[in-house]
Parts: sequence; structure tokens; C-alpha cells
Amino acid sequence: MEPAEKKPPAVSDLGAWGMNVVSSVGLIMANKQLMSSAGYAFSFATTLTGFHFTVTALVGWISKATGYSASKHVPLWELVWFSLVANASITGMNLSLMLNSVGFYQISKLSMIPVVCMMEWVLNSKHYTTKVISAVVVVAAGVGICTVTDVEVNAKGFICACVAVFCTSLQQITIGSFQKKYNIGSFELLSKTAPIQAVSLIILGPFVDYYLNGRWLLNYSFSTGATFFILLSCSLAVFCNMSQYLCIGRFSATSFQVLGHMKTVCVLILGWVLFDSALTIKNILGMLLAIMGMVVYSWAMESEKKATSAIPRNKSDMLDGEDVPLKSRTSGIPLSSELDDLEEGPMKS
Repeated sequence: MEPAEKKPPAVSDLGAWGMNVVSSVGLIMANKQLMSSAGYAFSFATTLTGFHFTVTALVGWISKATGYSASKHVPLWELVWFSLVANASITGMNLSLMLNSVGFYQISKLSMIPVVCMMEWVLNSKHYTTKVISAVVVVAAGVGICTVTDVEVNAKGFICACVAVFCTSLQQITIGSFQKKYNIGSFELLSKTAPIQAVSLIILGPFVDYYLNGRWLLNYSFSTGATFFILLSCSLAVFCNMSQYLCIGRFSATSFQVLGHMKTVCVLILGWVLFDSALTIKNILGMLLAIMGMVVYSWAMESEKKATSAIPRNKSDMLDGEDVPLKSRTSGIPLSSELDDLEEGPMKS
């Protein structure tokens, strides 16, 4: 009896990262045109996120109805808990940006890397090598150099930033934990959480946005151009959400944070190309340092992975053909390692 053959993933690791970077950068550019005063002045960020999850939930429902994706059981209370954490992350980020300077907002985003590392160590007993830690420091320093300018903070803004960082880090770690705990694919998990987030953000979003900018959504004049960019933003958000769950499920929340800063570099470059944003020597040096850190991080993680795979996990891994009892070889009874493969079945992302 031979182990079940594992199916290759529908999207490669590089494809998952590429989808996340392209969709995220495209989403930022679309939202900048939609929300800026020079564009369509649609300043309802929390409600727009509710629109994003509504379209994502619709795509998930269509996928399930057509049989493209299977549904696995996840307790409702865990889905509700996760959605509350995710919504607190979104609201906290918006409030942090409003109450703090852009410089402190960027610093708070950079602080997610050490927070995620600490939480993975506490919750998942994950340890990091010196090479990985050094690479993380280099990435954070590079992004900090090219994004942090003025730094102003107040008590309310600091609290909102702390809530945003904690909830975002916890949300990203929980995505990976849920996929392993319930053996559920990334898109299936997203399809279960998106409806809850959509309903809550559509209901609460207009009130949060009114507190942020003093404007009601019902008073906004929807033009053809604004409607087009809202639909474009929602479409890109579907791919952004899917690729986020996919990347965290395959790698880790820390890797997602570190390599995700490539999006910051891309946004700075595209802002310079498309919107005539200033690009100084300081920005360029910071971006080069960040890219170098990402390369070192990728190399360090690959080295760690090879070192881990070279260590036998149990006795059955160390058995060669001569050490296996003859009865096990001739009777057709699968070995313990083969049984493990059969029980796990093909891995889904």
C-alpha cells in the first residue's frame, strides 16, 4: 500500500507572494485616487473595508455554491472572535492614522514585526536564529529610513496605535493557527470570516467614519468615476485578502510582515512615477537597505528550513531498508511513516 500522492498547490509560493504584492499595491493606488481630495474625496475608509468584505463574501458564496471550494466546520464563536479582532485592527489603524503623525503611524506599523515575533514565541514556542533576527532589524531600519519623517504622538493616538498593532499581529497569527487546527484551506477560511466582518463593518463603519471625518456616507455624491474606483477597489481587495490568507497559511505571520514591506517600497516608487511624490536620496538608501534585508531574511529562512529538514524527526525516518523487519516489507502492511502520510492526506492551501 503506497502513500497517497500529494497534489501540487494551485498557486506556487512565488505566485502567492506576487499576487499579494500586486493586489496590495494596486489597492493602495486605487484607494489613493478614490479617497484623496485631488481624486474623488471618498473619505469613508472603514465603510469601504466593509464593501471589500461584502464582495469577498459574495465570491466565497459563489465558489461554495458551484462546488469549487469545500466547507469545513469551524466553531461560530471562534469566527466571531476572530472577526472582532480583525475589525479592531482596521478601526485602530484608521484612528491611529487620524490621531498621530504619519511618522509615528509608520513606526507603529514597523513595530508589528517584533510584536509578531514575540507573540509567535509565546503562543507557538517558535524560536528565531541570529541571522533571522538580524535580517528583521535591517528590514525595519530600511523601511523606517525611507518612510518615517515627523514623529508626533499623543495619549489617545498612542493607545489606538497599541490596539491596532496588537490586534493586527494577533489576527495574522490566528489565520495560520486556524488553518492548521481545522485543516482548512486559506480561501475556505476567508469565506467563513468575510460575511461576519462585512455585516459588522457595514453597520458600524458609517459611525466610525463620521467620528473620523465628520461626514455621513449618505451625503456623499456618487459619481461614475467614484463608483468605478469603488468597484475596482473591491475587486483588488478580494485578491489581496485571498493572498494574505494564502501566504500566512504557507509561511508565517513574521515572514508575511517582513517580505510584505516590499509593498512599501513598491508604493513609494509608484507614488513617485504616477503621483509626482518626492523621492530623495534618503528614500532610495532606505529602500535599498530594506531590499537587502529581505534578501538576507529569505536566505536565512531557507538555510533554517534546510537545517531542520536534515534532522530526522523520529525513528521511522532513520530506518533504512535493511533495518525494517521482513514481515513489514512483505506483508503489505504500511509502515508507521506511511500511515502518517495517509492520515494527513494532501495538504491544502
